[in-house]
Amino acid sequence: MKILRILMAGAVGLFLVSCAAPGGGAGSSVRRSEYGHHPGPKGFRTVILDAGHGGHDSGATSRWTGQMEKNAALDTVMRIRAELAGDFRVVLMRDSDYFIDLDERVGRASAYSDAILVSMHYNHGAPATRGTETFYWRMDSYSLAKRIQREIAAASGGGNNNRGLVRRRIRLTRNPWIPCVLVEGGYLSSPSESRLIADPAYRARLAKAVAKGIRDQAAYGDVGMGPLPPPINAPLSRPTDARE
Repeated sequence: MKILRILMAGAVGLFLVSCAAPGGGAGSSVRRSEYGHHPGPKGFRTVILDAGHGGHDSGATSRWTGQMEKNAALDTVMRIRAELAGDFRVVLMRDSDYFIDLDERVGRASAYSDAILVSMHYNHGAPATRGTETFYWRMDSYSLAKRIQREIAAASGGGNNNRGLVRRRIRLTRNPWIPCVLVEGGYLSSPSESRLIADPAYRARLAKAVAKGIRDQAAYGDVGMGPLPPPINAPLSRPTDARE
């Protein structure tokens, strides 16, 4: 009953930001399902962009620049929206500085069909740790994650800046009923990378890279991405799991 209430609230609560492209899903291979044990999406017309954290939840904060993750994530999401405008129906999970519970984000995303979810974050760890990475869990999200990670790694300089794909069961990669990935655009705890993230031109490069990964997935689906990972029948991620 709780999940049903979340889904019903999500259907009402999620707001459209750009409707430049028609919906409908003709020719789309997106399939709503609990586990996502099928090929990745192709031909989708709706992209849900989620800026991590918000409101009282600032996420990571750089000791080097003072920048908060919630602000950097929202700025990057707005730039991704601008890159996709005209070709996709873009939906923002939040468009300003307020908090949305993770389960509510899942419910809102799951209310959509013919859609993908991309959640934008910035990371935190030891000062020497840096690099972009993309989390996925569902089999149908692998190629999307791989395309986005390839593009953001190139945009950030490649080499040590590429931490690769991570198959991780967290609420925004396991629980939605649509293909979903979580993007980490770098480490705010790194003195050098946090200064890059504070540069609007750098965030613009990352946004363009994420948008390209999304466009390529819509155009080509899984083609060229190699074998899909094996399906895993894992339970839903819960707040009581290890810290997300």
